[in-house]
Amino acid sequence: MHPPCSLLAAGDFSVRLAVVSPFLDRSHGTERCIVEQIERWAKLPGVEFHLYAQEVKDLPGVVRFRGQASPGLILWHKVPKIPGPHLFGFAFWFVANHVQRFWDAHVRGLQFDAVYTPGINISDADVISVHIVFQEFYRRVRSHLRFRDFPVVAWPILIHRLIYYRLICFLERVIYSQRRTALCTISRYTAEALAEFAKRDDIVVIRYGVDAETFDPRVRLARREGMRASLGMSSERFCLLLIGNDWKKKGLDALLQALALCRNLPLELLVVGKDDRRGYDELLGRLGLAERVRFVEPSPDVVQFFAAADAYVGPSLEDAYGLPILEAMACGLPVIASARAGASEIIADGKDGLILRNPEDSRELAEHLQRLASDTNLCARLGEAAAATAREHTWDRNAAETWEFLQKAAERKKSTGQRKAGA
Repeated sequence: MHPPCSLLAAGDFSVRLAVVSPFLDRSHGTERCIVEQIERWAKLPGVEFHLYAQEVKDLPGVVRFRGQASPGLILWHKVPKIPGPHLFGFAFWFVANHVQRFWDAHVRGLQFDAVYTPGINISDADVISVHIVFQEFYRRVRSHLRFRDFPVVAWPILIHRLIYYRLICFLERVIYSQRRTALCTISRYTAEALAEFAKRDDIVVIRYGVDAETFDPRVRLARREGMRASLGMSSERFCLLLIGNDWKKKGLDALLQALALCRNLPLELLVVGKDDRRGYDELLGRLGLAERVRFVEPSPDVVQFFAAADAYVGPSLEDAYGLPILEAMACGLPVIASARAGASEIIADGKDGLILRNPEDSRELAEHLQRLASDTNLCARLGEAAAATAREHTWDRNAAETWEFLQKAAERKKSTGQRKAGA
């Protein structure tokens, strides 16, 4: 464990930090990570936080910025947003936060020691925490995004998604290649993909953490019976759980194919997330799985879903980390993790989880499902070891390592500025 006070070297480092993210909450992996970090950094002396975001939830101590800076506060610069498709919303956000920060810098004289953001939200960040490399993701899923594989009614959504992905890939090429921007990633898998296309050899890996008090095997077991009853799930069924949006990316197609290959087993699948179900309703009918798969809206109380499950399945086609995998492990659930998910790097295959080598291979996935559903001793052994592994990866640890990275970036920015001033 890293106590918050350890985040400051010698206790004499002060900084004015800007954090730029469209929204912050605890319901999404990337945003959850930033919230956990800020919550710990806000306890440090001499630190002034400025948030540029359209929406902020689940972060105590936030006050709206009214033109006056103050150490010890988390100051929110609310960036406007527009309704409509995600593509237009992102484009507006990208321009709007630049305009707002330009105004603060050149009219209000607000200068920052470091500007930090998750991903490509801005073009002038000092530090970027990369949670997904869209170049690599798009390369892998492009073959799954063909018009002939979607009903005509879904074509507008597909077109929107393709344009959005290509825009993000373009911005990645421009922004991540800038050497003045320090890059950290949440997994070695992401770091290698980023290094390959951005031609960077200075990328630092800082993995996600988990709240071991909230995600605890005892809590899960205590809530198990009640949650299964509330969801109308039979105690005789072996419940698989998948959490996440963008179900193509999360590997739902292969998971449904694998489930169809296990008709002889009492399996059912709980999918928690938001996406377009129309294509999947047709697939479920074709595979005869309509009665064995349930879609549920996300909830801030995510532990309830882990409590209802017997195993977690994360067959992602591409996932920089896959926070639900770590949370499931902390809850003591056996997990199946895609080798293309960063979380698989902390798993010893067969010891504290099962690794899915090829997430597009439904037969390999079906074999893993059969092993878990037919061997209660294996499930218990994997779950117990998984909980022990998860306890080594805390948010305190993540926040401490990221803060040290930010310190170095701020010091480098300051020294660079001094050299230019003296030139």
